[in-house]
Amino acid sequence: MADRSLESVSLPLEVRARLAELELELSEGDITQKGYEKKRSKLIGAYLPQPPGVDQALPQERRTPVTPSSSSRYHRRRSSGSRDERYRSDVHTEAVQAALAKHKERKMAVPMPSKRRSLVVQTSMDAYTPPDTSSGSEDEGSVQGDSQGTPTSSQGSINMEHWISQAIHGSTTSTTSSSSTQSGGSGAAHRLADVMAQTHIENHSAPPDVTTYTSEHSIQVERPQGSTARVAPKYGNAELMETGDGVPVSSRVSAKIQQLVNTLKRPKRPPLREFFVDDFEELLEVQQPDPNQPKPEGAQMLAMRGEQLGVVTNWPPSLEAALQRWGTISPKAPCLTTMDTNGKPLYILTYGKLWTRSMKVAYNILHKLGTKQEPMVRPGDRVTLVFPNNDPAAFMVAFYGCLLAEVVPVPIEVPLTRKDAGSQQIGFLLGSCGVTVALTSDACHKGLPKSPTGEIPQFKGWPKLLWFVTESKHLSKPPRDWFPHIKDANNDTAYIEYKTCKDGSVLGVTVTRIALLTHCQALTQACGYTEAETIVNVLDFKKDVGLWHGILTSVMNMMHVISIPYSLMKVNPLSWIQKVCQYKAKVACVKSRDMHWALVAHRDQRDINLSSLRMLIVADGANPWSISSCDAFLNVFQSKGLRQEVICPCASSPEALTVAIRRPTDDSNQPPGRGVLSMHGLTYGVIRVDSEEKLSVLTVQDVGLVMPGAIMCSVKPDGIPQLCKTDEIGELCVCAIATGTSYYGLSGMTKNTFEVFPMTSSGGPITEYPFIRTGLLGFIGPGGLVFVIGKMDGLMVVSGRRHNADDIVATALAVEPMKFVYRGRIAVFSVSVLHDERIVIVAEQRPDSTEEDSFQWMSRVLQAIDSIHQVGVYCLALVPANTLPKTPLGGIHLSETKQLFLEGSLHPCNVLMCPHTCVTNLPKPRQKQPEIGPASVMVGNLVSGKRIAQASGRDLGQIEDNDQARKFLFLSEVLQWRAQTTPDHVLYTLLNCRGTIANSLTCVQLHKRAEKIAVMLMERGHLQDGDHVALVYPPGIDLIAAFYGCLYAGCVPITVRPPHPQNIATTLPTVKMIVEVSRSACLMTTQLICKLLRSREAAAAVDIRTWPPVLDTDDLPKKRPAQIYKPSNPETLAYLDFSVSTTGMLAGVKMSHAATSAFCRSIKLQCELYPSREVAICLDPYCGLGFVLWCLCSVYSGHQSILIPPSELETNPALWLLAVSQYKVRDTFCSYSVMELCTKGLGSQTESLKARGLDLSRVRTCVVVAEERPRIALTQSFSKLFKDLGLHPRAVSTSLGCRVNLAICLQPHRLGKLAEQGTSGPDPTTVYVDMRALRHDRVRLVERGSPHSLPLMESGKILPGVRIIIANPETKGPLGDSHLGEIWVHSTHNASGYFTIYGDESLQSDHFNSRLSFGDTQTIWARTGYLGFLRRTELTDANGERHDALYVVGALDEAMELRGMRYHPIDIETSVIRAHKSITECAVFTWTNLLVVVVELDGSEQEALDLVPLVTNVVLEEHYLIVGVVVVVDIGVIPINSRGEKQRMHLRDGFLADQLDPIYVAYNM
Repeated sequence: MADRSLESVSLPLEVRARLAELELELSEGDITQKGYEKKRSKLIGAYLPQPPGVDQALPQERRTPVTPSSSSRYHRRRSSGSRDERYRSDVHTEAVQAALAKHKERKMAVPMPSKRRSLVVQTSMDAYTPPDTSSGSEDEGSVQGDSQGTPTSSQGSINMEHWISQAIHGSTTSTTSSSSTQSGGSGAAHRLADVMAQTHIENHSAPPDVTTYTSEHSIQVERPQGSTARVAPKYGNAELMETGDGVPVSSRVSAKIQQLVNTLKRPKRPPLREFFVDDFEELLEVQQPDPNQPKPEGAQMLAMRGEQLGVVTNWPPSLEAALQRWGTISPKAPCLTTMDTNGKPLYILTYGKLWTRSMKVAYNILHKLGTKQEPMVRPGDRVTLVFPNNDPAAFMVAFYGCLLAEVVPVPIEVPLTRKDAGSQQIGFLLGSCGVTVALTSDACHKGLPKSPTGEIPQFKGWPKLLWFVTESKHLSKPPRDWFPHIKDANNDTAYIEYKTCKDGSVLGVTVTRIALLTHCQALTQACGYTEAETIVNVLDFKKDVGLWHGILTSVMNMMHVISIPYSLMKVNPLSWIQKVCQYKAKVACVKSRDMHWALVAHRDQRDINLSSLRMLIVADGANPWSISSCDAFLNVFQSKGLRQEVICPCASSPEALTVAIRRPTDDSNQPPGRGVLSMHGLTYGVIRVDSEEKLSVLTVQDVGLVMPGAIMCSVKPDGIPQLCKTDEIGELCVCAIATGTSYYGLSGMTKNTFEVFPMTSSGGPITEYPFIRTGLLGFIGPGGLVFVIGKMDGLMVVSGRRHNADDIVATALAVEPMKFVYRGRIAVFSVSVLHDERIVIVAEQRPDSTEEDSFQWMSRVLQAIDSIHQVGVYCLALVPANTLPKTPLGGIHLSETKQLFLEGSLHPCNVLMCPHTCVTNLPKPRQKQPEIGPASVMVGNLVSGKRIAQASGRDLGQIEDNDQARKFLFLSEVLQWRAQTTPDHVLYTLLNCRGTIANSLTCVQLHKRAEKIAVMLMERGHLQDGDHVALVYPPGIDLIAAFYGCLYAGCVPITVRPPHPQNIATTLPTVKMIVEVSRSACLMTTQLICKLLRSREAAAAVDIRTWPPVLDTDDLPKKRPAQIYKPSNPETLAYLDFSVSTTGMLAGVKMSHAATSAFCRSIKLQCELYPSREVAICLDPYCGLGFVLWCLCSVYSGHQSILIPPSELETNPALWLLAVSQYKVRDTFCSYSVMELCTKGLGSQTESLKARGLDLSRVRTCVVVAEERPRIALTQSFSKLFKDLGLHPRAVSTSLGCRVNLAICLQPHRLGKLAEQGTSGPDPTTVYVDMRALRHDRVRLVERGSPHSLPLMESGKILPGVRIIIANPETKGPLGDSHLGEIWVHSTHNASGYFTIYGDESLQSDHFNSRLSFGDTQTIWARTGYLGFLRRTELTDANGERHDALYVVGALDEAMELRGMRYHPIDIETSVIRAHKSITECAVFTWTNLLVVVVELDGSEQEALDLVPLVTNVVLEEHYLIVGVVVVVDIGVIPINSRGEKQRMHLRDGFLADQLDPIYVAYNM
């Protein structure tokens, strides 16, 4: 096989032979790559024209032979869908190289993914010498550059030669379809190549929007001159970039992202014009036909008739009759010779033996299985044949035994393990055929997997089978008088051939006895078979061409078959050629792969003579890529007596049997037909002889004429079977007796395939006989020659254009595949994402290729496919060697591979996703509509025809209650009053992790401790009233006492979470920041924390001298204060509440004494709290409602609070629930993190908890305290889990708080007896809204389970004294009921403003003192920063009022504006978490308008890359967004605050500063 670079040089034969030998040695692993290069360059150095400046010894670019795996060189697929050497086409390789040359050799156009060290595949061959780098593209270019004359094409066809020289001359003036982007041609390629040309990356202060179509960029990409000389920037020295907030960051990650942004700014394929409406909400683009697309112009085709099937007088009336005839008149004639692995004849089966043994098998099947009365098998039943590929004789005997017994054989592959790829589907076929008996050989039976008892286990999905061995020695002799009943061929089923569909399902094609006989006759006539001819068969004899020629037709004609097993071919690929010579065989049946192997192994053997061959049947001749093997084979073996007219490609399909076959002619002057078709035309189903576009062509050879006795036509592949025009590609259909008749047991599918009536353009059928769809795409050319261009199964329709998987494989393989991937191990299929097919390529990577190499190869494959097929590849994945699922014959199991890809268990080691370049049907970016202004008349409470969205809790003024605490303005006074009136009433009980009481406080104890602390503040701290004091305490009693001590001394307390002793470096600075920002004059804490602050670790994090004075309250003075401070005015500051928002902002709000008291009263009324009640609180007491419930409410209402620090649950998850049960608590408060801990930690322990007496039946309210959208999935699973322990399903509800108002809603549900007394609150209601409408700020209610539905749970009942309105956050106008807007709140317990050092009043006035722009412009509202909506429910409150439910959708700060729509991170995250079982947590954020998805992986790092396609798919499907970057990290990397909320901005900063140590980062193109 001449080398590309050597094509113009004629090498002497012995040099060529020596080269072939070298290639073989290299592929066998006998010499190293280096040794090979050295010897090779020595050999051919003398013959190469010296390019100027190229050193003689430089090894030239080579084409390595196949080396699939180190174990065996020829471990290669043999099944019908084989994809390997058939794809090799020198011409195509030229085309691809030319296409790539256009995209200048720029290294790494795509940002390379980052991968953790441990993930980089370790080279499995340590001794392997890396390929010599000097044989890279530089000298490859120079050699080709010089040999640009007119290389003699190995194809030997004139038109080819002409265009190769064109391609090599680098016809840069190719047509628009590939050079200018206007035509939608070379989308990705230009963009990819141009990224690195721009070393200068501009600094955008506003990040560029790369997600919309950038039409303002000039379409034609200008390349700077001499750009090749410019060095691409490495990632290390990233440019300085700015974050969205203008913070400069310099890091690798951001440089990569910027690179991605720049790549994506390249013009896309032009946007499409029309839309189809997807449920009216979002308009998805619909593909418009290209006005310039080629259309078929020919006349309507005519059906082609094959020649008459001439019945020869001595043809037998049935195949069994033929067997009987030869078995009795020529019993000694050889029927089948089998070979051992050394190529020695192992066994010769004569016709006599075949006849007697088949009879024996027939007799035993019918009479020796089951009982006389109840035989297991009767005529017409199906039995399966399980024989290995090296035992055709046993198979043949069993097959004819079945025919004689009139039972129906179903041949299948030998199952090797219980879990073979696709074996389950085979089992399904056997089950549906009602198979109960499996015939097999002795050796095969011994080799099947066995259970310990020696039984053959039932394979997954298989019916229960009786295994029956057909060797003669195991069978009984039939009695003298028994004789099989031999009839003429009729319409009974003869055999069933299995067929694997595109989706992996297995069907059985039934072939009747008459079809079987007629097919043998047609083949005999077409191939000119005569008696006693010798035929060499390399094919699988159990199905398809191998069965038809090597088992059936051969017997009809008493031929002698030499069967070459797969195992022998692996050892000696020349064996079939040697057998042709040895037996002077007239016919050989091979696949193009066998021809290719013979070429590679061919060592100029003197004794080869192929002149005896009159016919070389190429079984996969229908694959267009087989032509190169045929041509190359002819080229080499013509000198060995092989004649051109001997090569006979044929086309076949399981349904139509042999569709067409080239007849062996005697006229060697008539060259076979071939066509050079434009690949572009083919994608539109149109035949165009190659136009100017020299790169993308498909060369096809004819597969001969229609079979004798058949009629053929081609029909449109989809829709009604209409006849094609003469220049149109269609599915070939055949009408003949010699075809399959049905899919066994599937009448619907049978009708669509086996009973097709092709229609003429006028609408009438062309004959009254049904045609059969062959599953082959092609056309009938001049002279009635049939051309096949692909299979229906390999068809992928992308944006209305048809691409054939085989063509894509061929292009991928033409991109210097040898170095990085295995030739025969590449799978191409399409997956459906967002209403279109998307192409996926999966290849096995060689163990010795580096990350950089493989990535380089991947980006070049993308460019090549884009140039040649003008289609984008959605995903390109490389998997480690030998990991793709195999078919029983060693090929790739395509549907199984696709299945693994879709379920995320393919475990690739490299992935490149290109959704930005492929997905062109996204909805149009939304244009915001102008809002209705105040001009639209407001009548009463209506705004533009809708009720204004407003609601309020009960009116505080109208509530009659005997609230004693109301007469006090200040909490400090309430405490003093309680200490006097009920001194020994217990207010607080603190539990430790064992559930025992660690500490408790009565009213008087709390009062006394507070007094001592007040003295300490005044005397030791020398504080004035109004000074700020930071309280740094663990959750507990000390914190409460310190708080009231501050009030007694007139100081303003700030509660601060103490630093974590195990994590001082990160937690201490936060403490320091709050102390500083709150301007605390001193810091109060326990002795333990005092020590911690002075420790060495603390000093490393924060300088010890910068702290204000630290007071230790474990050592208190013994005296009382002279007097307790009483504030002069209720509006003065009571305390400061600091918390960090989810966007990472630290905000402190001011709570006045009046607001604090109003707040406590509102909660008391809502939750019906009074001294006799007990409440369990499992919350962090540092901010918001958690602090109020922990420290304030008990003092105001007098109830007892059982305090459970959430941190104690880490050692004892059941602590909170056990306490609730033990103290018979009716109301309890917790956080989401506590609920999650219980759900995850106690899921499997409910039984043991029940045994310990845990009983939650008394709980009437369990409120989750939160500042976010209710986590409905978590609350539901919590309720479900603990239902068995008595928890009422309606008990769980949520609250809503925010910075401006610490609690707006709080919903305790009234259950049990209270419900009958009429004080019941309504159900928490769940509604389902359309997620797509939400993106447009509209609320549309839908049914549960409808597509795109999002469940929302109301956020609790609005507190007394609280008014809510929904306003437009931009225009500040009131909104109607069905609109999503910002929740604004008015209440007496609103905070009075932010506490800021700089006194930035503008921010504060907006958030705390906003007025509506029209309508009620007097009321002062506070803006919560949360988006939500109100809905009036049908439920009524206890007092008969209709109940208004508030639904929170998400925080404004967190919402992401993408494509003009508003997305909430949690929705995307929920979809992503559902995408794969190993994703435990997910967080998303945007960066320069790219969506970044971070997922935590719970599994092995090998699974990391599985997640990339799944994450990309689910976000596209459900949210119409393209993910820009997928980051896979370890568990626990996504930061979560104490409230259990994700800190997405911290995560973003960590990612950009490259601090996450990700397992894998994928940059989607």
